[in-house]
Amino acid sequence: MRAAVLQETGQDKLEVLDDVEAVGFGPGKVKVRVRATGLCHSDISAMNGVLPQPAPFVPGHEGAGEIVDVGDGVSGLAAGDRVMMCWLPACGACPACKRGQTQLCLAGFMNAGTPNFKRPGGDVFGFAGTGTFAEEVVVDAGCAVKIPEDVPFDIAALIGCGVTTGLGAAINTADVKAGSSVAVIGCGGVGISAIQGARLKGAAQIVAVDPVATRREAALRFGATEAVSPDELADARQRITAGEGFDYVFEVVGRSATARTAYETTRRGGTLCIVGAGAMDDFLQLNMFELFFDEKRILPSMYGGGDVLTSYERAIALWRADRIDLQGLITHRVQLAEINDALAQMRTGEALRTCIEI
Repeated sequence: MRAAVLQETGQDKLEVLDDVEAVGFGPGKVKVRVRATGLCHSDISAMNGVLPQPAPFVPGHEGAGEIVDVGDGVSGLAAGDRVMMCWLPACGACPACKRGQTQLCLAGFMNAGTPNFKRPGGDVFGFAGTGTFAEEVVVDAGCAVKIPEDVPFDIAALIGCGVTTGLGAAINTADVKAGSSVAVIGCGGVGISAIQGARLKGAAQIVAVDPVATRREAALRFGATEAVSPDELADARQRITAGEGFDYVFEVVGRSATARTAYETTRRGGTLCIVGAGAMDDFLQLNMFELFFDEKRILPSMYGGGDVLTSYERAIALWRADRIDLQGLITHRVQLAEINDALAQMRTGEALRTCIEI
């Protein structure tokens, strides 16, 4: 079958190969025919080494498709079922799951170290234990979540990561209060979803911050009340908050420099929500006095900061009710053979989300 493979960490382009085989099928597993997958910035972060991932690997973790086969012991799923991919399935038994913090379950991360593809030259891993830039993938049954018939594969794919992450950051983690002021730094697919979440929660002012003009324009269509470049953020803070700072600031870039800017843009007693996934060697510097004196809440948000399955259901309900726009997030569509075009669109900021149709 065909799959897009990164041979070595640090390479800029993927190779679309036709000699890849999905492996590992057996008890507790399902084989999925991928129909649509989104390109998430985390895929690029894994390619360049910001996020740890053994190579060679097939990127992609935001996907949807149809079940081809189910292994022994799998219940509730059958061949032909339409499913979306959950790259962080909950085991239901670990301390995090028992506390109700299923987004912190580590069981899914263990899958990233087990090859689920192979080529004549050897094993190939799937990013985050999945690897949806492939025609088929074998995953744990918990990674395949059934979707209703009225949810298209491209919409389901987005809900599988970016939408859930952004919406959840505003709704679950930060719990934005009605009438509040919000700034969102980084307005790709996840940032736009955070903007939609803040709008749903009733924020009065939502300032979108991004260096790319087309993304700023898009943010206004999705609910931002104002969109500025990073150089204009200080002025917006002064105008909108009289210099005090925003009630909530979302950092959706994953870099210490923008996190520091986000901290300084948050009012005393306000909330800084860290949504972007950054590198392990990129350190955010805060002094002990400002931590004490400013009393700002710093809240990291992992995969939307709540139960993932509940978040999926909420996103589908909001989409059905026309309360959130998911189709509009897909600004580009490509075939698997054109995957490197999608990477270029992501890197330049041209795309909010590119759907790869497989």
